[in-house]
Amino acid sequence: MRLDRLSVQDYRNIAKAELSPAPELTVLVGQNGQGKTNLLESIWMLTGGKSFRGSRDAELVRRNAEFAVLEGTVQAQQRQQNIRIAVGLPGSQRPGRTARVNGADRGRAASIAGTFTAVVFDPGHLSLIKGSPDGRRRFLDAALCQLYPGYLSVVRRCLRVTSQKNALLKKYDSTPGASELLDVLNEELVRTGGEITRRRMEYLQALLPLAEANYRDISQGAESLQLAYKPCFENSLAEKLQSVRSREIAAGFCLAGPHREDFEVYLSGEPAKLYGSQGQQRSAVLSLKLAEAARAQQVTGEHPIMLLDDVLSELDDSRQTYLLTRMQGKQTFVTSCDSAAFARTNGKLVLVQQGEIRELN
Repeated sequence: MRLDRLSVQDYRNIAKAELSPAPELTVLVGQNGQGKTNLLESIWMLTGGKSFRGSRDAELVRRNAEFAVLEGTVQAQQRQQNIRIAVGLPGSQRPGRTARVNGADRGRAASIAGTFTAVVFDPGHLSLIKGSPDGRRRFLDAALCQLYPGYLSVVRRCLRVTSQKNALLKKYDSTPGASELLDVLNEELVRTGGEITRRRMEYLQALLPLAEANYRDISQGAESLQLAYKPCFENSLAEKLQSVRSREIAAGFCLAGPHREDFEVYLSGEPAKLYGSQGQQRSAVLSLKLAEAARAQQVTGEHPIMLLDDVLSELDDSRQTYLLTRMQGKQTFVTSCDSAAFARTNGKLVLVQQGEIRELN
C-alpha cells in the first residue's frame, strides 16, 4: 500500500496543496495550528470519507468554499488507482461525502472502504485506554470495516434495528402489537448483533499476540500487555435479550447488544486506565495501532499506510528509537513540531505553515 500523490483543495485551512510523499517516511513539520494534522487527516479521508476527529462536513470545508476535494494516486491491490473524495456543504450542487475511483462514481464515500487502507494514531486515541467504551468499539469496527467491506452493512443494519427497538420500547404501552414487534426486532438484533460480537472477538483474539509482542518490545520486557473482550452475554445474545425483556420494557430502551460491549486493556495484569502512566498508556495505544497494521497485512497481503500525529510526545528515548525502527520499510506520515528527532532517519521533511506546504529536503 502506497500513496504516490496527494492533492488537497479547500479542506479545513488548506486552500490548495500538492504533496509527493516519500516511499517510506514523510515528516510534516510546523508549529501548532498550521495544518499538519489537517493534511494527515486528508490522507485518512481517502480510506472512506471518515474524519478521525469525528468532524462534520461544515468543519471540513474551508471557509467561503462550498466543497472540499481530496485526490490521491495510490498503489493498492497490486495496481495504481486514483481516489477522489468530495465533501459538499448542504445546499451545494452535491452535498455530503462522495467518492470516485478511477473516474467512476461510487456514490457515498463510505462505499470505498477497503480500497485503500491506513492506520492512524493521534493524541485523542488515548481514549482507547482511558475513555468510554464507545471509543473502543469504534476502534474495532473501523478496523473491521477496512478489512471486511461487508461488515459495514451489518453494523448499519444493527444500528437501525437498535434505533427502531428503542423507539418501540419508548412507546411500548401505546403501540398495538408491541410484543410481536419486539420479537421481530430481537430476532434481527440477534442475527446482526451476534455477527458483530463474533467478528469483534475474533479480531481482538488475532490482535492479542501482535499487540503483546509490540508492547514487550517497546517496554524492553519490563511490562506486559493483555486484552480481554467483554461481551454483553454469557451464553448467547438471544438468551440475554429474553432475560432482560421485562427490564427493557420498564426502562424504555435497549439494555443488551453490541452497543453495550467493551474490551479492557491490562498492563502486567492491572487495568491500564487506572494504573498506567501517560507514557505507558500511549505505548499501549501504539502497540494496538501497530498490531492493527500488522493484522491488516496478514489479511490483505499489503501493509497499510501509517498516519502518526504527534506520536513521539511523552515517549522516552528508547521507545522513540523503537518506533522509528518500526517505520522502516513501510510508508509512514508523521507530524511533529520539532524535526530533530527525525535527523537520524532518511525521511522527507515537509514544512506546513498557514495551510501551505513546502519540501525542506
